[in-house]
Amino acid sequence: MFIGREKELRVLENEYNKKGFSMTILYGRRRIGKSTLLLEFIKRKKTIFYTASRVGAVRNLELLSQQVIQTLAPNMSGVSFSSLENLFSFMTNNLSDERLVFIIDELPYWAEKDEGFLSVLQKYIDNEWLDKNIYIILCGSSLSFMENKVLSEKSPVFGRKTSQIRLDAFDYLDAARFVPNYSLEEKAICYGITGGVAKYLSLIDPKKSLDENIVNLYFDTSGYLYDETRNLLIQEFSDTTLVNNIIEQIAAGKNALNLIADKIHESESAILYQLNKLISVGIVEKKCCITEEKNKKKTQYVLKDYMFKFWYEFVPKGISVIEMGNGKLYYEKMVKDKLHRFMGPIFEDMCKTYTLKLGVQDDFGCFITEVGNWWGTEDMKDEYGRKKIQSADIDVVGVSTIDKAIVVGECKFKNEPIDKNIYDVLIRRTKSIPINYVVKKYLLFSLSGYTKYFDEIDLSHTMLYTLDDLYKD
Repeated sequence: MFIGREKELRVLENEYNKKGFSMTILYGRRRIGKSTLLLEFIKRKKTIFYTASRVGAVRNLELLSQQVIQTLAPNMSGVSFSSLENLFSFMTNNLSDERLVFIIDELPYWAEKDEGFLSVLQKYIDNEWLDKNIYIILCGSSLSFMENKVLSEKSPVFGRKTSQIRLDAFDYLDAARFVPNYSLEEKAICYGITGGVAKYLSLIDPKKSLDENIVNLYFDTSGYLYDETRNLLIQEFSDTTLVNNIIEQIAAGKNALNLIADKIHESESAILYQLNKLISVGIVEKKCCITEEKNKKKTQYVLKDYMFKFWYEFVPKGISVIEMGNGKLYYEKMVKDKLHRFMGPIFEDMCKTYTLKLGVQDDFGCFITEVGNWWGTEDMKDEYGRKKIQSADIDVVGVSTIDKAIVVGECKFKNEPIDKNIYDVLIRRTKSIPINYVVKKYLLFSLSGYTKYFDEIDLSHTMLYTLDDLYKD
């Protein structure tokens, strides 16, 4: 069953419905659902769909030739072409008035080893296909290649695309559509353990309990996600040992470049090189304090890919037990009770998404265009009344530069209601934000509701949200 991607399908259909030449660049990390999207799109359309492999240019040419012959001239089975130019010339001569979709999936597998591929493609686009009824889709999983070699100004095909799509993971709302009968809490956790990645979501059996699915995916040696992190790293990196060490440190809370380098005894330049590549493939992100985005001292590296986050937090410590066949017991004893803690930062991300959604609708009395985190210090007093400085953070900060206003929020994914103390801390910490904007609203997000205290106070400047609100249509 095909789920979601309505916006992306509309883009593809709009391009298809144009007359003459058009070209879309589609890219996104592995397992995100690019091929599934394309297969849904090409239903009942005349299509040449070729998925490149790491088999070299000659073999890729042979395999693509078979697809071209099968679609354009099935009576010529067995014909081969000595060059890409000959193949494209054959295509040109056999195009008809009927719209043709021409897809090269996993383009980097071919083009990164054959530097002439994109130049030949550009030549035929410019000289032969601009007046032909052909729709080309170039698709790839290597974000760095697609952005630097296909989309950049230095690319031979720069300026030829008529649209581009970066396919990202599903948000928490679309992810919930894979498990329609789960509770809202379970839907949120499913999003957290999969990161909204289409392939991983499709592996969840909605007829089984959440616990059963987690055990089957992560804590069984035959589980799809048990070895997934290693498989992905091998495909993207040559030095997987160093990259693995970097991810381990980030997962353990070492979020600064110098801390990571010190811990694994490598130069900062070597670490930074790998961090940038981890960012390019969507595993890590560089997080900045929302009020000081240019302050390098307030830059943190965090795991963007929730699947990696879950795996590195729980699987390595249990490998011996899991490989003895006791993964279910390990999950029940060592993981299950920690799911809410694991979900904390993910719930924050969900709440930031929700805040931005409401903010652009002007629900807070200001037009919010950016939502992030704030961290810094606050002035406090110790038990003797002496001044002390302590670290502080705020989960959600939405900024309206046009209205010179902010909204601030606290998020709790716990089995206990938010109480007065959490609310008071949020109000107090807001005073430490170094920005002279008016606070329009205080936002609280709770898995388990609120204490009676909130029934008794003025809430005109405060919004109370639960999962019911976040998942409301």
